[in-house]
Amino acid sequence: MANTSATGGYLAPEGAPTPTDESLEDDLQAMVAGVTGIPGKYVRPRWQPGNPKQPEPNVDWCAIGVMSTKQDANSAIEHIGIEDGHDTYQRHQEIILLATFYGPNAQSYGQILSDGMYVPQNSEALKAKDMAFVEAGELIAAPELINQQWVRRYDLRIRLRRKINRTYQVLNILSAEVTVTPG
Repeated sequence: MANTSATGGYLAPEGAPTPTDESLEDDLQAMVAGVTGIPGKYVRPRWQPGNPKQPEPNVDWCAIGVMSTKQDANSAIEHIGIEDGHDTYQRHQEIILLATFYGPNAQSYGQILSDGMYVPQNSEALKAKDMAFVEAGELIAAPELINQQWVRRYDLRIRLRRKINRTYQVLNILSAEVTVTPG
């Protein structure tokens, strides 16, 4: 449980981390699967516990992962004086998503994601998750040698923005002792 400003010391935000890493991965997986048409089971997190078996070279699939998050320069903090009071904190992040496409149609699926991100209806689904599409980068060929066989691979970076909201238990000031010294 988070402490309050009445206890002194550091303040942690209220509740569980929001949004969570897992919820962001789920949202991005749904976005890539929805825009490309690749079945959801073939849009996988780039980093997973253990080493799941890669699909066969003749299967189209995609590995996704957040490569970086960059905070904006200025956050906004507003005190809400209702009941005991609290501060709401808001900032924006830039997220770089790396989508790596494998399979016989890897280049085509990379281009479909790049093009599809510019379709306004696809942006609407992101807005519901407090995110926005900024741009799709260059589609880069990066073939891999796996089990003595070259496998088609194309990398695409997608830049997104995300709004972060947090609540801190900064309580209302109910009274204060003030001394006025004539000058």
